[in-house]
Amino acid sequence: MRTVRNWVLVVLAMIAAPAAPLNAQSGGGRWAEAKCDIKPGHYLVNSGLLYLKSASNSKFEDQRLKDLRDAQRVLNQALTTGGQEKNPAAWYYLGRYYILTNDAVGTDTAFTHAEALKPACKDDIAGWRRVVWVPAFNAGVAAWQANNTDSAIASFRRASALLPDEPTSTKYLATLYFNAGKIDSAVVYFRRSADIAKQDPKFAQDYKDALYNLARIEQSQEHWDQANAAYHEYLTVYPNDPEVLASMGTVYMQTGKKDSAFAIYRKVVSNADSMGYFILYRVGAAISQSVPDEPDTAAAGGSCRQTARAARPPLTAARIRARCDSVTKGQVNEYLSSSREAYTLSAQALDGSLKLNPYYREALIHRANTALGMRDSVTALEMSRRLIAVDPMNKQSIKMMAYSQQANGKVDSTLHYLRLHDSTLIADVTISQFDSTEGGRDLTGLVTNVRPGASPALTVVFEFLNNKGDVMGTETVQVPSIQAAQSHPIEIHARGLGIVAWRYRRQ
Repeated sequence: MRTVRNWVLVVLAMIAAPAAPLNAQSGGGRWAEAKCDIKPGHYLVNSGLLYLKSASNSKFEDQRLKDLRDAQRVLNQALTTGGQEKNPAAWYYLGRYYILTNDAVGTDTAFTHAEALKPACKDDIAGWRRVVWVPAFNAGVAAWQANNTDSAIASFRRASALLPDEPTSTKYLATLYFNAGKIDSAVVYFRRSADIAKQDPKFAQDYKDALYNLARIEQSQEHWDQANAAYHEYLTVYPNDPEVLASMGTVYMQTGKKDSAFAIYRKVVSNADSMGYFILYRVGAAISQSVPDEPDTAAAGGSCRQTARAARPPLTAARIRARCDSVTKGQVNEYLSSSREAYTLSAQALDGSLKLNPYYREALIHRANTALGMRDSVTALEMSRRLIAVDPMNKQSIKMMAYSQQANGKVDSTLHYLRLHDSTLIADVTISQFDSTEGGRDLTGLVTNVRPGASPALTVVFEFLNNKGDVMGTETVQVPSIQAAQSHPIEIHARGLGIVAWRYRRQ
């Protein structure tokens, strides 16, 4: 399930252009004088200014293009052989030339020089940057909405160059790169977005989102040092975010700092009463997922026996067995001790989430898995039954039920659910998003044919529930016959306030 905080889901919106004194990218407008005290100071710079005025005011395209070429020529001459490289006006008017020729990189370079030489022109330069930034940014939004990723990336890169102090373009670039699987580029642009946003309080939310996504990506790549640094930076600014605290604990757990991890987990869970069901679920899931895989005792035991056999004087078989059994048992006991504490804290958070929202599918499946990790077969079976009542045609849910039946020693039921998972399930239903809207919830997912032949047509009835289990709305989905290994999308726009969960059944 994707959310705003779970990786990178952004709401795209066009931005209204500020009032501009001229059409910056075509003729037929009128020249706008500089709004700061900047004088040409040299005949070549003054000639460039006059050519730019003529180009801006010209009604004829051929004359406009000639004037622009002449402006570029004399301004470059001033900066190269005319000794005007320290003249802010030369750079300023070169920047105005680049605006008229739609050159983002040239605009940024020229205006950066001009502002460094003439800080009093900062506001004027910022206004010109934004005039051309808005259409570039909106072009990126339009391309993204049309699923034209390459064009969207090109437009946002141009917008980022035009207005380097605006973090939105870089945030969108990072998101596009992440969605395209270009993780290294996503990390670079989330880092850049965070660095830009932290300079201005009005971009506080952008700073928060960029840091969060940066840390999550680094954690997903198992770049523990980088994830640790990003989470620390986040928590320096937002110290009481329970989800991020739990993720910080996961980083500690994975790097062997178990005492620090459990200290954080206990702190977060102790404040469960102040959290909503979704945050409690995320905390519980983060804690349970921090538990490492069971140790490979076979490898440790084999290494121990090899070392023991080489000992001099030689050890007896009984001594070798006693020594190496203690090694493997020690590993298992240490794992069970640390995993039980983590699973116990996870269970507390997930139980709190399910108390507030008893039908939340994600919390149910994590709670069942946590119970299995705690060797609590009774709770595992109870949660799996609740899970199947909500999500009966999902392979993951069915497998969880099979494991829970097996943990309870119910052989026939285990075989039934394993067969259902492997061969008799008509279709696999996977709900990928369940997002809040102004008037309800949007649900999307896929029905996938997992059998070798075409699946029969299906009628699936979805019910949308409040936190008391009351049905707030019902939608019937007709699923046509699906060819083998193919999928059919589900998209429902449920209306109603207070919807917090879904369940479905085959009719």
